[in-house]
Amino acid sequence: MEPPKLNPVVEPLSWMLGTWLSDPPGVGTFPTLQPFQYLEEVHISHVGQPMLNFSFNSFHPETHKPMHRECGFIRLKPDTNKVAFVSAQNTGIVEVEEGEVNGQELCVSSHSVSRISFAKEPHVEQITRKFRLNSEGKLEQTVSMATTTQPMTQHLHITYKKVTP
Repeated sequence: MEPPKLNPVVEPLSWMLGTWLSDPPGVGTFPTLQPFQYLEEVHISHVGQPMLNFSFNSFHPETHKPMHRECGFIRLKPDTNKVAFVSAQNTGIVEVEEGEVNGQELCVSSHSVSRISFAKEPHVEQITRKFRLNSEGKLEQTVSMATTTQPMTQHLHITYKKVTP
């Protein structure tokens, strides 16, 4: 079976496609947490529809035990640079973030955040993400969040090296 052609609607996001591995480990900080490091594997793909599919799987850098996981879709509003990032996380959070793609940079912020009824507190109330392809061809992601007890603060920063197209 022949691989599907990339839908022209998502061409502005084609720089994100592939499998990416953290290089070096990512760094997490937040006022209510001890600083930590993590490894992450990212798959961003398409099936010919006007969206990209993604999965983020993070692991402890020493034990390699699974940590955070999320998957979802990145949609572009046709004929614009408007983007929606739709994510479901293993922590029980489901979110829609919206923003724009400009060249090889994607910036989104939460439009809605929902959670399971027994999610642990403090609850995430707002999230922003920035993805960019740097001059070395590596993908960078920075995530900031606000909770019921903390204002918007950078939470994660990671750089990925592309391992498959």
